[in-house]
Amino acid sequence: MRLFGLPFFRYVDMNDAEQLIRAIHPTHADVPIDLLVHRPGGLALSAVQIARPIRRHRGKVTVIVPHYAMSAGTLIALAADEIVMSEDAVLGPVDPQIGGLPAASIVRVLGRKPPEKIGDKTLVLADQAEKAIEQLRQTIAELLSDRLPPARCEEVAAILSEGRWTHDYPITFQQAKQLGLVVSAEVPEEFWRLMELFPQPIRRQPGVEYLPGTREPQQSPQAGPRRRPG
Repeated sequence: MRLFGLPFFRYVDMNDAEQLIRAIHPTHADVPIDLLVHRPGGLALSAVQIARPIRRHRGKVTVIVPHYAMSAGTLIALAADEIVMSEDAVLGPVDPQIGGLPAASIVRVLGRKPPEKIGDKTLVLADQAEKAIEQLRQTIAELLSDRLPPARCEEVAAILSEGRWTHDYPITFQQAKQLGLVVSAEVPEEFWRLMELFPQPIRRQPGVEYLPGTREPQQSPQAGPRRRPG
């Protein structure tokens, strides 16, 4: 099969990594893979587990991004030989988050307050944040190593992981080209048709319920017409 789709609203998780790895392994090394990525983000570990077999695959791997592939989705896209994204689609930074906080922002606290005024928990978080940034920088550089010159590879890895932008910053098609990523704007028509099947109905319990129809005042059969006060 050439087409592996990930049409889920939820974030990239370990189940996704396991399923995609099991889909790639029986695929012959020379068979091209088209991977549709439509994700707001997810676990870095899951994204790395998906990205590495994609990068090792001998046949051409194309990641198609019709609308967005943020954070972990971008990390997966970086492993591909080519990223096909519409001119309105966006990628995102791959800076790590620690406990729901940007790792880069946690590290910057160390330079803005003296150590004696920083709590132990913040110091521990900062230590973890520094490690997370460096680990992710190395991973990005690894994924780009055979697609960009070494100096440019390290530069792009730093830009995407250092927290230069907010975590939801949209990297446009033009910005992706300026970074040196191999991108194309020619999304095949069949993928647009596939995306038409993506939206799922959202069922919500209404806060107000009522019976439809016109309501008229009811009168008892024995009661006469009600008089207005004079």
